[in-house]
Amino acid sequence: MAKASREFQVFAKPAGATCNFTCSYCYYLKKEQLYLGKGPLRMPDDLLERYVIQHIEASPDSTITFSWHGGEPTILGLDYFRKIVALEKKHRPSGKIIANGIQTNGYLLDEEWCRFFFKERFRVGLSLDGPAAMHDCYRITKGKEATHARAMRAFELLRRYQVPCDLLCVVHDRNVRSPLEVYRFLREIGSRFIGFLPVVELCKDAACGVSPQSITAEDYGTFLCTIFDEWRRNDIGRVMVQIFEEASRAVHGLEHSLCIFRKTCGDIPVVEHNGDFYSCDHFVNQDHYVGNLHDNSMSELLESPAQKAFGDAKVAALPRYCLECQVLAMCNGGCPKDRIAQTPDGEPGLNYLCEGLKRFFVFSRPHLANLAPQEPDGQPPEHLRQVVQEVNTRTFANVGRNDPCPCGSGKKYKKCCLK
Repeated sequence: MAKASREFQVFAKPAGATCNFTCSYCYYLKKEQLYLGKGPLRMPDDLLERYVIQHIEASPDSTITFSWHGGEPTILGLDYFRKIVALEKKHRPSGKIIANGIQTNGYLLDEEWCRFFFKERFRVGLSLDGPAAMHDCYRITKGKEATHARAMRAFELLRRYQVPCDLLCVVHDRNVRSPLEVYRFLREIGSRFIGFLPVVELCKDAACGVSPQSITAEDYGTFLCTIFDEWRRNDIGRVMVQIFEEASRAVHGLEHSLCIFRKTCGDIPVVEHNGDFYSCDHFVNQDHYVGNLHDNSMSELLESPAQKAFGDAKVAALPRYCLECQVLAMCNGGCPKDRIAQTPDGEPGLNYLCEGLKRFFVFSRPHLANLAPQEPDGQPPEHLRQVVQEVNTRTFANVGRNDPCPCGSGKKYKKCCLK
């Protein structure tokens, strides 16, 4: 089988959308409706082996990465993942390395799971939305039980067993206005990598706009700028925040690693439990169905005209307002699923979060421009913080209290960063 022409990452969903939680902001739970009455939501053994073989054969890289998602993948049980690893080892080509990542709510994790993750070198993404009150308002079991304590126990076990763990914090209407409380909590429990996932979901009735759990662009901009300010003063070299890393890459002319900020899409498709292949995790619907592993090889699906057209549409559909934006390279219009707003002159296709993202990118750019060149020299974090402080001084030195704030918020300096 031919290899794919580029790097790719597949979100494999061997349990489909099945989950033991009923998070009201979750966009994937509803995908169960696609497969009602069509058998169990569990990838059968023969298809699992077919997928592992095809994924390995299609990968052009020396390291072959599998990403296991849901729903909640751990509901399949630990023996299912032992089977996955056995298949990977059985079909691993000589000289290739296989890596595994799994995204989980952590509810079922125990010491046996963590020993397995450590032994097989899994990287774990754990969902945690901040302190208990902000986490438990939406992340509850199907029995309506709070889940924060179980997520914290999972995080502590993963740390005890030295399993690399990234925290994924969903930013919703309840925690978006408490940025420092959220960030400091995640930092102080010992997290070294934090990703923020903003909630932007349309209501079932499109006429009513976004869902109640969705955030506003203004709040998201304040959220990111506030946390960035805390991070650049205290945590450079200690905590990695995914969106800060992406902003830094763009400032220094590097390609984005996060799909939502790349120029094109299509490199992170979905394979469902029955082999159905969709263009993207946010576009699991009939319009973006590409094929099935029973009928086509992985490389054929990745290189298909439909998948290529999906990827190219991201840049082709940018409104003029975006094409003329000073931070286009940092954003590239964001995720297509969030392009539900209109530009100031009425053109459709603007990212709903544009105002907030633009404010953050304008605010962070001068600091990152001075910071990042120091990193390859192996300078200690203390030196990097000193560099940032010098940038702050230059940026704000001659700004009057009633002048527009240099961060780009549109507010007066005294009402914004001076505070």
